[in-house]
Amino acid sequence: MVLMSNIALNLADKLMSLGWMMATAESCTGGLIAAECTDLPGSSRWFDRGLVTYSNSAKSDLLGVDPSLIASHGAVSEEVARAMALGAFYRTNAQASISVTGIAGPDGGSATKPVGTLWFGWCIDGLVYSECRIFTGTRQQVRQASCAHALLGLSQRLPIQQ
Repeated sequence: MVLMSNIALNLADKLMSLGWMMATAESCTGGLIAAECTDLPGSSRWFDRGLVTYSNSAKSDLLGVDPSLIASHGAVSEEVARAMALGAFYRTNAQASISVTGIAGPDGGSATKPVGTLWFGWCIDGLVYSECRIFTGTRQQVRQASCAHALLGLSQRLPIQQ
C-alpha cells in the first residue's frame, strides 16, 4: 500500500533526525505495525522491537499492565492502551512507542464497544497520549486502518528536530 509506505517513510525520517528508536505494543493488529516498519530497508536504525501482546496475560507479562486494570476497564480501553504504551517505552530501548488494543471483528463487539473500536497509545519520551477510533469494514480493513492511524499518530506527535 503506497500510502502506508509513505507514512512509515515519513515516520522513519523523523525518528532518524531525532536519533530515536521506536517500539510497538500490539494486540488486535498482531504485529502489522511492526511489519510495516521493518518492511523498510534500514529500519534497524530507528525500530527497536515489536511486542505482540494479544492475550491479557501477555499484556501483563511483557508490558507490565496491571491485571486489575484489565479486569476493571477491559482490554479495549484507554487505561490499557496507555499502560501498554508506557510498558513498551520503559521495557525497550525506544524513546517513542505505539500501542493498539481493540476489536477487529467480525465478532467480539458489544453495545458499548462495537466491532471496529480501537484504543491507541503513544508514548513519547515518557509522555503518553491516547485516542479512541472506530473503524468500519472487514477485519483486514480495520487492522490496516489501525496500522496507518497508529503510525501517523506517532509521526504527528514527535517533536520537530531543530
